[in-house]
Formats: sequence, C-alpha cells, structure tokens
Amino acid sequence: MNGKKGTLMRLCPAKMNDADAIHAITQQTIRAIYPHYYPEGAVDFFLQHHNPKAIARDIQNGCVHLLWNTENQPIGTVTIRENEILRLFVLPAFQGKGCGKMLLDFAEALVSKSHPEIVVDASFAAKALYLKRGYKETEYHQIKTQNGDYLCYDVMQKPSICNKENAHDSKP
Repeated sequence: MNGKKGTLMRLCPAKMNDADAIHAITQQTIRAIYPHYYPEGAVDFFLQHHNPKAIARDIQNGCVHLLWNTENQPIGTVTIRENEILRLFVLPAFQGKGCGKMLLDFAEALVSKSHPEIVVDASFAAKALYLKRGYKETEYHQIKTQNGDYLCYDVMQKPSICNKENAHDSKP
C-alpha cells in the first residue's frame, strides 16, 4: 500500500503479540488529539474504553488490522466488526500523510464485501473525515462521564460499495 509520498506500507491482520502496540497507538492518539475536542472525563472514558482486554478480544476474533510503516513500526490500526468500523487510530506523527485514508479505504472495502451499509461511531475529532467520505449522521449519543463531563458522538452510516453497485445495476 502506498502513502501520500508513494512509500510502501504494510497492512495486515493483528496478532496477539501486537496487542501492546495497538494499545499504545490508541492511547497515544487519544491523549494527543481528544483533549482538543472533549473534557477530561470524556477523554478518560475513551482511554478506559480502548483497554488491553477489549483489544485482545478483538484480535482473537480476527477483527483488528495494523498498519506498519517502511521502518517496520506500527503506526495505525482499525477494528472491523461485521459492518462497523471501530477503533481507527493513526499515531499523531503520521497523521496528514494518507494513513487514515488508507485504513478507512481498506475497512470500507472489507465491509462492502458482505454488508450493504457501513456504520461508524464518530468522535468529534473524526466527524469531518467521515462527512467528507459521504457518511450521514443517523443517531446522536451522549454518555455522562467523570466530573459530570459528557462524551458526545454521532453514529454515522453510508451505503457500502456493493450496495451502490447493486443500486446501479437495478436501475432501468
């Protein structure tokens, strides 16, 4: 897979020995980005939600993929469960270089093989990316967290590629 500058990156299913790297990517990204969008209680909620046990469960279920750079360093991750794209994170130092797009392209293509619709829970930090990709808000949620803070997010959906192709094929 090529990033913006044409460098070859590797995207592969995660193994159990990758769990610490995936946890580190998730935690570092949340700590660097989310405080710009959320109060402390919500950030803490995200950090606890993406815990080693949840990551290990998803790896065991074959849901997690890991993006490696040319220096063989893990730099991004995405979790795909059924038609949901979850836990898409890229280390801050690699953001803006096409890594998130690469992970999302991969995840959407994989979901599209067997599902007519793609679903994401969009944090405030990621919502603009999903809107640009054609996702529409379908639900709004808020969770009360520590210190009376709230974590707010949207559930967003868009038709998968196979759904668009089927809709095109069915037109007269």
